[in-house]
Amino acid sequence: MVAIANSNLLYLSLVLLSLLALYLPILQDLVPEWLNNDNYSHGFFIPLISVYMIWSMREELRKLPLEPCNWGVIWVILGLSQLALGYAGSEFFLKRSSLIIVLLGSIIFLFGMQYFRILLVPVMYLIFMIPLPAIIWNKIAFPLQLFSSSLAEHVVQFLGMSILRNGNILYLPSTTLEVVDACSGLRSLMTMFTLSTFLAWQSDINLTKKWILVSSAIPIAIISNAIRLTATAILASFYGERVAQGFLHEFSGFVTFVLGTVLLIVVNYMLGLSQKRVPCH
Repeated sequence: MVAIANSNLLYLSLVLLSLLALYLPILQDLVPEWLNNDNYSHGFFIPLISVYMIWSMREELRKLPLEPCNWGVIWVILGLSQLALGYAGSEFFLKRSSLIIVLLGSIIFLFGMQYFRILLVPVMYLIFMIPLPAIIWNKIAFPLQLFSSSLAEHVVQFLGMSILRNGNILYLPSTTLEVVDACSGLRSLMTMFTLSTFLAWQSDINLTKKWILVSSAIPIAIISNAIRLTATAILASFYGERVAQGFLHEFSGFVTFVLGTVLLIVVNYMLGLSQKRVPCH
């Protein structure tokens, strides 16, 4: 454990108890969303991964000097102001994400800027457990539905099969498929961002390549989802609409996840080929 003076330990205990009392109802409200919203079913794992990140750096943190900084109070005030604004406007995202700002401010106030720099990524990683506001989600999801539909149409046509598209609806000779929100690729994109960020954090590649790896989540999610939609359209043309529903639909989602994960690992490997690896302590 990090060496903490008695006064700092007291402050830390008070801060943690205050945060627990303040944010426990908000965190409890997140659990039903993780259970019922398939787009954020990964939310259960995000806090665990964040804790793992911090735990894996415990030796590095132990060596850092304690240099409490009063600038952290400003961050805490900003976070609490955001929380109040979220309650005033009944905006869940503002309320939930304010926890991250308050946590970062508390780290600066209690431990100093060196701790802040080390813990910034693990704490910011918690943003992936918070659902986006519906208005933002829909603004992104529908264009992705149209793009995914168009991409699947062109691939199926390239393969010499008959297909027509009207918006996000694909017309095949034997059936009709609608590319709904769940098939837009946004769910895959969120998952790939979650994975690519963790992979970039634990990789030995330089900062520029880390950003490249995180950004690769976008084309990888699009490619994986396009393969899923194309395969579904081809199977539906032979076996009917039932292949786009039930077990086969859920299984194709799992295959998309596995494919995306493999592609991320490949990208990480390729980025590391040109860089001399350093021992991981």
